[in-house]
Amino acid sequence: MIDHLDHLVLTTHDEAACVDFYTRVMGMQLESFIGGTPPVERKAFKFGQQKINLHVRGREFEPKAHLPVPGALDLCFIATVPLAQVIERLQAAAWPIVEGPVMRTGATQKIRSVYVRDPDLNLIEISELA
Repeated sequence: MIDHLDHLVLTTHDEAACVDFYTRVMGMQLESFIGGTPPVERKAFKFGQQKINLHVRGREFEPKAHLPVPGALDLCFIATVPLAQVIERLQAAAWPIVEGPVMRTGATQKIRSVYVRDPDLNLIEISELA
């Protein structure tokens, strides 16, 4: 019945810091669009054929999660470049690696990963296929 994930929603307490991390550090494309109830201008981070829609805590759009809170996500992304380049980018951005590189089990095969935390303390795993 389900084919793939289209988007997810991330709730942040600091929009500017969140935008900086997902664009500058993670290399995602910032997109603005009209959506929500009522329709208003929104932001999202695009990568590949997916996106992360952004909610700011206290200014969420309807409908929303039952308890939208910053820092509750644990996400894994497959990189488009080798993990060594990911590590170089993180170091160049002065973004600390929490753990890794380590081997993990991905959705389709083994992956090699590093872990960081975004400004809201969500756990972000960045991986390459092993």
